[in-house]
Amino acid sequence: MLVKSTDKEGAKVYEMIINQIFQDLQLSPSIKDMRVCVEPEEVVFILAMKLGKTSSFTPLSDIATVKHDKQEKKTIIRVKDENFLPNILKKLWQEKGRKKVHQPNRFSVILDGEHENLKDLVIDDPHENLKKRVYDAAFRIIPEGFRIVRDISDGDVIAIVCTDELIKDEWLDKGLQYVEELKS
Repeated sequence: MLVKSTDKEGAKVYEMIINQIFQDLQLSPSIKDMRVCVEPEEVVFILAMKLGKTSSFTPLSDIATVKHDKQEKKTIIRVKDENFLPNILKKLWQEKGRKKVHQPNRFSVILDGEHENLKDLVIDDPHENLKKRVYDAAFRIIPEGFRIVRDISDGDVIAIVCTDELIKDEWLDKGLQYVEELKS
């Protein structure tokens, strides 16, 4: 982690704040590298974080079987691991609507009608989950009152530039420079 600032004591404080937030959210092992620029005189805060590798996503076919009952005009999903049931239901509700999704027991989900391509439906994506947690951390780290935020993230690098004034091009350039450093 590299924290740059014209205020050396402020940089140390921000390093402690970041470490505490990462510890609270259990993110330390998930972040490979980080760049932070805190400039109190210019009123700018730049944060860029390189995400670590995560396991691959889980398609429905890995955790359930899908069969179509043509006579009943229903699609039956048999869940192999009930720990995934909340994610399965959430995803099906998003994709198909709550009215079409029925759960007679903790190992079965029934959909009205015939549904193709359910086997490829992504039920759990650790990379997306990590991104959400990192954004949560970033918004906890941003100084109070910095309401103007520009997301300049790229791929596995989460980066933001924020201020309480208009964002200057030179600040964006510095943020993009951090992104390029972390990508290489």
